[in-house]
Amino acid sequence: MAVLFREKEKLFVLETKDTVYQMMIGDYGVLKHLYYGKKVGDCNLSYLLQMYDRGFSGQIPEAGDRREFSMDTLPQEYPTYGIGDYRSEALRIIDGNGGYGADLRYQSHRIYSGKYNISGLPAMYAKENEADTLELTLRDQVTGLVVKLLYGIFRELDVITRAVRIVNEGTTEMTLEKAASTCLELPHSSLDMIRFHGKHAMEREWERLPVGHGNQSVGSVRGTSSHQHNPFVILCAKEATETYGDCYAMSFVYSGNFLAEAEVDQIGQTRMLMGIHPTQFSWKLEPGGAFETPEVVMSYSAEGFSKLSHTFHQAYRNHLCRGKYKLSSRPVLINNWEATYFQFDEEKLLQIAREAGSLGVELFVLDDGWFGKREDDTSGLGDWYVNESKIRGGIGKLAKSLNEIGMKFGIWFEPEAVSEDSDLYRAHPDWCLSIMNRKPNRSRYELILDLSREDVREYLFTSMCSVLDSANIEYIKWDMNRSLSDVWSARLPGNRQGEVFHRYVLGLYELLEKLIQRYPDILFEGCSGGGGRFDAGMLYYTPQIWCSDNTDAVERLSIQYGTSFGYPISAVGSHVSVCPNHQTRRTTPLHTRGVVAMAGSFGYELDVSQLSEDEKNEVRQQIRLYKKYQPLIYNGRYDRLSNPYEEKGYAAWQFTDEERTEVLVNYVLTRKHANENIYYLKLRDLEEKAYYQADGGEHIYTGAALMYAGLPMPRDKKEYEAVQIYLRRVSFYENDSD
Repeated sequence: MAVLFREKEKLFVLETKDTVYQMMIGDYGVLKHLYYGKKVGDCNLSYLLQMYDRGFSGQIPEAGDRREFSMDTLPQEYPTYGIGDYRSEALRIIDGNGGYGADLRYQSHRIYSGKYNISGLPAMYAKENEADTLELTLRDQVTGLVVKLLYGIFRELDVITRAVRIVNEGTTEMTLEKAASTCLELPHSSLDMIRFHGKHAMEREWERLPVGHGNQSVGSVRGTSSHQHNPFVILCAKEATETYGDCYAMSFVYSGNFLAEAEVDQIGQTRMLMGIHPTQFSWKLEPGGAFETPEVVMSYSAEGFSKLSHTFHQAYRNHLCRGKYKLSSRPVLINNWEATYFQFDEEKLLQIAREAGSLGVELFVLDDGWFGKREDDTSGLGDWYVNESKIRGGIGKLAKSLNEIGMKFGIWFEPEAVSEDSDLYRAHPDWCLSIMNRKPNRSRYELILDLSREDVREYLFTSMCSVLDSANIEYIKWDMNRSLSDVWSARLPGNRQGEVFHRYVLGLYELLEKLIQRYPDILFEGCSGGGGRFDAGMLYYTPQIWCSDNTDAVERLSIQYGTSFGYPISAVGSHVSVCPNHQTRRTTPLHTRGVVAMAGSFGYELDVSQLSEDEKNEVRQQIRLYKKYQPLIYNGRYDRLSNPYEEKGYAAWQFTDEERTEVLVNYVLTRKHANENIYYLKLRDLEEKAYYQADGGEHIYTGAALMYAGLPMPRDKKEYEAVQIYLRRVSFYENDSD
């Protein structure tokens, strides 16, 4: 069992393979946090709490004259607002008398094998022997509010998950105004925060900043996790690198508004919080009512960012993604969007498909424009019936034609939005999120359907099933192309409008769950204008997500670099597109575009019929190599060998299988210099006492040499050219005295 309760000491110990998490029931039933980090042996770490009287930091009533016992300075497991703690709180609630404050004290606990469940929300899962659960019950004796802290301990993964169940066992209605999923207290103040900011077509840009006194936060109030900030955050030691130093990460398994906070308090302690953003959030708790927060996945590494990433990649591949494709190979696809945009008919689509099939592509994806009166992005969304002026005979006929030429068929939907110029909007304008008596903001000529409504979800489910049942469809691209605004539901009373954002996300998850249960063999890919909803919540339903609408190979280096910190490579939708690139007008070699796109779920986004014979041969070679490397790319360890924000000349990364027998090294020269240096890549995680040989190469390297001396990259490359080197272990040292 990974959870121990040492009753005499009132100490809880949560252990994973390399880490330990300690907390204790303190005086007066206050649940105190002690430590999270590297294992320290059989030691009660309560000695770390050095409590002193601090001016203007008061005491709870029971503490009497113990001025050192202040909630304002005490490290806590789940701090609340209104009881003398002036730092950022995890819970803010209004009781039946209008009072702000919840004084939570330990009531009981339960330890059991297996992972806890939360209803209606995505979460990591485990077999009974793969995880243990600690359920801690706290209670406010005055109001009857009960808070259950849920901890899921994955022993072999170095992962602890957190969620909270809040129950009103009192006699009057209460209102939640903030309910974070986790709080982590750290005694350090000399830390950096790594977060991943961005914008449409430039998502998850890596940024490292010192955490100073006061509150530092990132979040989203757009209704989605957003292009602008990602719900994955790292706090790390100043000296932390890819392979060295303390790192604490939190990942939010949620696809809506979020807030991640780090606050250094008056005595140098750091508090880290993550949960639903409190902006326009309130939740009514009637007597007997309950609220469950989304899950946060936490991990600690004493060995830098690389180990942290390996942990999240393995955890999400094996314990978050689901279904037929979670671990299996995926078909190489071609999407018609950048090839045709809205201007196509079935013959043009079949022309692209025939050519793509002859090159080795396995799946044809029909993107936007196949439905309703959809000639551009101003009309038709919501009318999910085939536009037969473009596709004569319907989707079923097109799918059959594609299957006959040996291609699988996939299709694009944007279920959550509706065009103002559509039959659906004219029939049901009240189905949209729109504040009563106000004209809604416009974005891309579309509004957002109110997925908190059961009738809206049922319409979408029925409409989509009608299309999916009409043809052999094996892939769905689920898109979402605007931020939520004017968030008001005609189905809820005025005093419950603060629930709409969260109810929307719950409705989205319910709809996705119904579809994947009905169509378990369909591969779902998430998308929100590219990477606007690239989060762990969506991975529970869609095992891959379109990483960015930006298909430029050079810009993808930084986008995919940032994405790799918290998300598995198999989840990264990445395509080869035409040059000059449609987003940047940059021209890069086709080989480079292939190497970059192979760091993900590989495909094409261009009209292959327009390629030269040499380019077609290059595509054939790319597909052959990708199929060879896909098990290594998906299942192997991914290591970042450079930081594109610091190394100004190149970007490099590496895949290594678990047995350390295969290595795939990838390198792109991003900036050419006169009289250029030689760049040496120091590889990672090889067998030191083994020999490795490159495909087609004569030189044999020791693993130690590749890791500590490095592998020189060729100096004759032009700007934006790529190198891809596949190495295989051939033997171990002979006559080794060790």
